[in-house]
Amino acid sequence: MDIRHLTLEDFDERIALSEFAFQFKLPQDRRETELQYFRPEEHLGAFDDQGKLLSALILLPFRVWVNGTSMEMGGIAGVATWPEARRHGCVSRLLRASLEKMREQGQTVSMLHPFAFPFYRKYGWEMTCERKKYELEPRHFPAKRNEPGNVERIAPDTAAVAGLYAKAALRYTGTLDRTEEWWTRKRWSTPGLLALYRNEAGEPEGYLHYQVENRVMTVLEWVSVTEGARRGLWDFVGNHDSMIDRLLLTMPSDDPLPFLVADPRFKQETHPYFMSRIVDAEAFVSQYRFASGAEDSLLLRLQDAHAAWNDGTFRLSIGADGKAEMARAEDDSAAAVTLDIQTLTALLLGGRRPGLLAEAGRLGGDSYVVDLLERRVPRYDTYLMDFF
Repeated sequence: MDIRHLTLEDFDERIALSEFAFQFKLPQDRRETELQYFRPEEHLGAFDDQGKLLSALILLPFRVWVNGTSMEMGGIAGVATWPEARRHGCVSRLLRASLEKMREQGQTVSMLHPFAFPFYRKYGWEMTCERKKYELEPRHFPAKRNEPGNVERIAPDTAAVAGLYAKAALRYTGTLDRTEEWWTRKRWSTPGLLALYRNEAGEPEGYLHYQVENRVMTVLEWVSVTEGARRGLWDFVGNHDSMIDRLLLTMPSDDPLPFLVADPRFKQETHPYFMSRIVDAEAFVSQYRFASGAEDSLLLRLQDAHAAWNDGTFRLSIGADGKAEMARAEDDSAAAVTLDIQTLTALLLGGRRPGLLAEAGRLGGDSYVVDLLERRVPRYDTYLMDFF
């Protein structure tokens, strides 16, 4: 089996594999668009001895916000295998090759949307992003506040809303640091209306990207960076009460809407969404910002069966300003804490607290170490608005 980047000559076979695996037929206009954006260096394939494509994935270059820092991230997507090649280790080898490639490219984090969480957990990815899905009837909407300011419907305009998105994204770990190309290719490729809220001074503070069809309003993206914007956008949504029977809305897991409305008995579901993985622990920690405090240092035994550079004993040193470094240590007999790469990912990218991880048997160490990590690992929420 040969693992290599695809070439332009592999495009048709890659599309055929995706159509088969994901059970869709790509229209001709979409095919031409995909060819326009096809970058062979972002596609890895497993080929047999005759050069036939067996399995493939896409390794997308992104940046992602992590506790206020924009980091390089490798987004894995489009993982597909022809049925006759399944259970022959194709995807396993592709994932390992992807980890090596991401490390070479300085992508210290990886994210993916799994077809099955247990499958990717075997390779070190862990669930980090959840989302709330609401289904409301107009009677559940917040009371109209007649918020000062106004909402204007405008044509899709990245310049008008990118700054608002960036402010909202900074609040979370796991949100994409979007590029202009991503806005154009992904956000605005979904048909919908754009509503921009401006305060009394005319300053933009929030927006909705939404659709109304068959008496259902679907909010594709809701961003409000002030409480006034939140109220103003709800007033705008409420003005649709005579033409819709339902509102479908996806929000971050910390969204307070059920507390803020008079009747919170509407349909609410929390959905596991994306998985993440720390690709290079030493490089990741050098960029991560811990909580400030006295200087701390501890030895940790990190286990990673699929990335040898992460497997071993390391000294974690955290400065008073929150900057930290991990350096490989020779002696593992005095390691104060043991954990695998999934647990480290859950701790630093998934919002899981050290105490919970210790109670679940995922973090080995005495109470002093757990308390130290509770002090130094910042509290944060995760959210991802996008899909790839």
